[in-house]
Amino acid sequence: MNHAAIKRAPGHEHIDHRRDYTVDHRLLLLAALAVLVGGLGTLAAFVLLKLIFFFTNLFFFQTVSLAEHSPAQHHLGLWVVIVPVIGGLIVGLMARFGSDKIRGHGIPEALEVILFGKSRMSGRVAILKPLSSGIVIGSGGPFGAEGPIIMTGGALGSLLAQYLHLTASERKTLLVAGACAGMTAIFGTPVAAVLLAVELLLFELRPRSLLPVAVACAVAGFARPLLFGAGPLFALQTPPATDMALVSCIIAGLLSGALAAVVTLALYKTEDLFGHLKLHWMWWPALGGLVVGLGGLIEPRALGVGYDVIGDLLNNRLALGVVVALLTVKAIIWVAALGSGTSGGVLAPLLMIGAGLGVALAHVLPGGSPQLWALVCMAGVLASVLGAPLTAIVFAFGLTHDTEALLPLLLTTVVAYGFTALVLRRSIMTEKIARRGLHIYREYGVDPLESQHVADLMTRKLITVEGAEPAKAVFDHHFSGPQGHRRYPVMHEGRLIGMLDREVLRGHEHSMQPSVGLFTGSPATARPEETARAVAGRMTELRVSSLPVVADEASMRLVGVIALSDLLRPQHAVVVAETLREKLR
Repeated sequence: MNHAAIKRAPGHEHIDHRRDYTVDHRLLLLAALAVLVGGLGTLAAFVLLKLIFFFTNLFFFQTVSLAEHSPAQHHLGLWVVIVPVIGGLIVGLMARFGSDKIRGHGIPEALEVILFGKSRMSGRVAILKPLSSGIVIGSGGPFGAEGPIIMTGGALGSLLAQYLHLTASERKTLLVAGACAGMTAIFGTPVAAVLLAVELLLFELRPRSLLPVAVACAVAGFARPLLFGAGPLFALQTPPATDMALVSCIIAGLLSGALAAVVTLALYKTEDLFGHLKLHWMWWPALGGLVVGLGGLIEPRALGVGYDVIGDLLNNRLALGVVVALLTVKAIIWVAALGSGTSGGVLAPLLMIGAGLGVALAHVLPGGSPQLWALVCMAGVLASVLGAPLTAIVFAFGLTHDTEALLPLLLTTVVAYGFTALVLRRSIMTEKIARRGLHIYREYGVDPLESQHVADLMTRKLITVEGAEPAKAVFDHHFSGPQGHRRYPVMHEGRLIGMLDREVLRGHEHSMQPSVGLFTGSPATARPEETARAVAGRMTELRVSSLPVVADEASMRLVGVIALSDLLRPQHAVVVAETLREKLR
């Protein structure tokens, strides 16, 4: 037995081995695959929009065409009430006998797969999700295409990763890359799509995920003009806001947050009502379709995606009475249809509802033009419902290219986001998952184990075992009593040969065999320059409570031991920083 005290190595001896990021050559592979995923996501978005056009023409005009037409132009009269019911019934059957993963607006389903399903999606979802969404929206469903394309693009990325036998983390990266590429293709907002990944889908901010997602979005952004045309979706240029806009933006933000909270609560109340029905959930989308049909009979422009209506709202082309009636119907049929479990996206309806609020507030808020208030309230409602303020700000800018609105966008959006963060426990994106017993914590922070290295935490004053010492003597000295450590480093001729614990000694408690004979192969070790997080992962994988720390694998010179108790110290420092209130010194 040897009692050795290891002198602390100065930090600068290891600083050259430390990196800001954990990256390796596989980042290049993921970036290359992201190019392909970006192209596939763009094609999927194109197919989805064409499916919507096809079913719109089929349901409302009884023609086989891919031309873009609004459901509001129909001449069906009272028969328009039946069309969304038929669409809902078809999708209910598809969900029952195809895949129930097509139900919902797509983003919560993608989140659940990412966090709890190891980012595995099926080929069935990649086919049925755009088809079901095309049927629902084409039959008048008050949805956008972005949620379904997020699910579809994500499925394509996941399938490619599964085909190539990538890891779960790499599958997640390609899934999110496909999802955000699809969103880029629909809206022409690549930077906002990347921010959506960061704020909502990735649950990390690392080069290994951010770079491939950005590459996929860039590819989709460059490919989009080839299929959809160039330029912003809703080009807008508002006059500069005056100083009075500061107070107006705060008011607009509070009201946007309040509206978002009402919409969120109404949606899940509606889901609860459908859940209490005695009917099988397969029939629910048809019932939701009946509400949609009745709403379409009152306000035909509430049917379908409604990008034309959003454009009219942003450019202040509608009278206040028309706006109130249209947006009331839109909100009601959207909540009813989505609560029924049908397939469709949430972004376009939220844009319309938020812009409608801005049009109404423009009559009382000073400091800006009506177009400005429509734009900032649109972003405020979106940020509050998604819980993604940066995405909403950049998304609104990407849709309009309105540089003058950036400052009002910033203030209104963060106020709205702050309101719902205080009032609501969860967002519309996470409530559905929470109801299945799966909680999502959305705050980001630097892992305290990432900022600490083994050299900062390891124990340097060690008790070691000499390899020549008999196993019986080691057991008697170290494991027969209640005191002592669980594991001890074993040294032989100045080299570490392993860690000795009761499991290794089992069956040798009375043997006079030297301890060195109990070990074969190279022991698992840690190095001083490694992060505590890397070592914690290794200890978890090996299911051990401590690891010996060596200067290098060549010499196997023991310099310390790091244990689970050492890894708790960084977290304790975080707890102190969060809870201890100090006085001015």
